[in-house]
Amino acid sequence: MPGDDARVRGHLHDCAPCAAEAQRLRETVRLLDEPAPGGTGRGAGRKANAGMARGRLMAAARAARPGQGAPAPHAEPYAGAVACLDALLRELDREPARWGTPVVHDWDVQGTVAHLVAADEVLAERLGLAPVTEAGTGLGPVPGAGPEGDFGDVGTGPGGRACTAGPTAGAGAPWELRWTARTHEVVAYEHTRPPAETREAWRTQAHGLLALPEAGDGQLAAMATTLMGLRLPIADHYVIRAFETWVHTRDIGRALGRTVPPPPPVHLQRFLGLAVRILDLALGPDARPVLLSVEGEAGGDWVLGSDAEPIAAELVLEATDFLLLLGGRQDPDEIARGQAGDAAAAQRLLETATSLAWL
Repeated sequence: MPGDDARVRGHLHDCAPCAAEAQRLRETVRLLDEPAPGGTGRGAGRKANAGMARGRLMAAARAARPGQGAPAPHAEPYAGAVACLDALLRELDREPARWGTPVVHDWDVQGTVAHLVAADEVLAERLGLAPVTEAGTGLGPVPGAGPEGDFGDVGTGPGGRACTAGPTAGAGAPWELRWTARTHEVVAYEHTRPPAETREAWRTQAHGLLALPEAGDGQLAAMATTLMGLRLPIADHYVIRAFETWVHTRDIGRALGRTVPPPPPVHLQRFLGLAVRILDLALGPDARPVLLSVEGEAGGDWVLGSDAEPIAAELVLEATDFLLLLGGRQDPDEIARGQAGDAAAAQRLLETATSLAWL
């Protein structure tokens, strides 16, 4: 309408939040218009670059949708973890050289964020978001493709720490090998770009996940899907994404000498509840039962293992220690614990928890 342009410009002059959002959308439009970088990556030329940009545009549009509500309880831990990592990465605007700081495995800060791009991609593509990285997909279908997903055909649970695969793992290989290869591919590609672009790719995808209907509707999120060898409700996959984001935020914080606080108790409760369920499945119904008591405001008591015999052992752990054990950041011998009863049954629980780590 005549005069709208002037009114919008006047509003943007006085409203900082709207001005920031307008600038972000202008950047998305710029991405749609810029030429492709050398004709390599996920398809050559302008078509591939436009495909990536459209994915960013759709995620940005969802995130900017008027009336976008707060995430449902199952997605709140992921929203909190994303906000925490985003704040930590923004500190690097003043120290850009620190993007190269070694963090974990063979990743620096940029590589760790690129790993999260690949990790979040599994759920994002299952839920219909377009890719945010131009990293090639010579591995066959991407993680979320197909009715159960390219990474959903093995039911033994996470165990990727033991996998050693390069970027040539075929589409028929076990999901752990293909996942390791996909991570390698995305990390290698993102290291060809400025760190700020890697951060923006991660942020765009994360906010796209939080803007999806499944993040705000518990009924939609109750639908089960198999990802990374685990058939769980979509709500639980959001919790897994939150847990991994928190673990890697903690990794980056430690590498940079920054203290990353633990998640609030209500989020820790969701981590613990899901972790205990997965651990119980991994132990199996024939394991000697162990009473696991997790201390703290977020804690609780659970009996894991067989329900056909008396409790054989008791373990008392602190919440963060237990979660870091599951995240591969603690060893059983390193964590403080109270223990009574059958030492072998208690040790089996601890070693099974460690075997689930794939972060």
